Amino acid sequence: MIKTPICDFAAAYEGSGALRLHMPGHKGVKQLGPEGRDLTEIDGADVLYDARGIIRQSEENARSLFGTGLTLYSTEGSSLCIRAMLYLVLLHAKSQGRRPLIAAARNAHKVFMTAAALLDIEIRWLFPASSGSVVCCALDLEETERMLREERPAALYVTSPDYLGNLADVTALSRLCHRYGTLLAVDNAHGAYLRFLAGDRHPISLGADLCCDSAHKTLPVLTGGAYLHIAKDAPGLLREHAQNALSLFASTSPSYLILQSLDRANACLTGEYRERLNALADLLDKERLRLSAYGYQVVGEEPMKLTLCPKSIGWRGDDLAGHLRQNGMVAEFADPDFVVMMFTPEIASQVKRVVDVLCAVERRTPLLDAPPALERPVRRMAPREAVLSVQEPVAVEQAAGRVLAAASVNCPPAVPIVVCGEVIDQSAVECFRYYGIERVYVVRE
Repeated sequence: MIKTPICDFAAAYEGSGALRLHMPGHKGVKQLGPEGRDLTEIDGADVLYDARGIIRQSEENARSLFGTGLTLYSTEGSSLCIRAMLYLVLLHAKSQGRRPLIAAARNAHKVFMTAAALLDIEIRWLFPASSGSVVCCALDLEETERMLREERPAALYVTSPDYLGNLADVTALSRLCHRYGTLLAVDNAHGAYLRFLAGDRHPISLGADLCCDSAHKTLPVLTGGAYLHIAKDAPGLLREHAQNALSLFASTSPSYLILQSLDRANACLTGEYRERLNALADLLDKERLRLSAYGYQVVGEEPMKLTLCPKSIGWRGDDLAGHLRQNGMVAEFADPDFVVMMFTPEIASQVKRVVDVLCAVERRTPLLDAPPALERPVRRMAPREAVLSVQEPVAVEQAAGRVLAAASVNCPPAVPIVVCGEVIDQSAVECFRYYGIERVYVVRE
């Protein structure tokens, strides 16, 4: 049985009756409820980004669970881990005398783009041959190999699973990358649980060198809990500098409640949780068949995500999400084309009820409209220059011909339509309108 050293320390401290002459200011007095275990880095509590005690013990437990060379905690989500991964790629490139260049699938999270801009890392974008959504980017292996062969980037960066539940062929991409001496870094924010399925599909298990998981998205962990993973056979420099990489971007006041949640998850994942997870995957497979039979277009391969394109039965995605809300159900994400629902074993008993509601909606004439086609944007200035430029907000209708300065998308899905430094053309304006973006920040002229 895996121990929970962080939780045990917090419980003991709460029960000690010690007068708290340290932060936080609530002094352990309960107002919301968890204040008694909300600590700072006092003696015995360890230091998150210089872990040598109970946090290190807990991270070692997580490392053994995920089968990695190193696993470190983040209390600031995968956003922190993405910044750290890019910094590590930068160090790796410098150690080999290579350009700080990353090839990246175009559906990267906006944090990837801002981190690359701040670190002055050059990006070569890989675009999908075709896509029904800006959040998807199925890579062509031949085109990817051509990029790796000709550009010799320090790393290839992909998002898998993406927001709609599509999974990249990480095994094939790993083989390509290692053939050309390129690191494979994966944003696996939505797939921490993939390690614990009957068929392990976690990116590290499939050959990725670096990977981030948002534990809070799919495991029983408080919001903000995440992992930075480094593979056993990845270059040693990555493991050597990983703690410093996180520390460079992180708060010096990490949440001890989130750390306890990550610690408790280790014990959870060694128990019956895996059986419940796999049983839920089987159940969702069966319910997808029922939804398909009703007429829905079911999208993606991610086992715990149910993504529907309801236009096949005459509904927009955001309208169907509104119907779910009227029935007391809140979807993860919806846009004109898709509605995304995320499941975990905690709500397995509710799956049939959700599908019953979905299969009770009125079937209408199918909607045939599609998202506007986005032309490949033209870059006018480096992302770093654009991000650090003086900016001004403009209405989307007045944005054509201007240079984007800030990623103008919210989370979810946080995938920019245009990247900082690129020119906003008319096709981009149409996409902004389609996805409900009314204002963008551009470089002041």
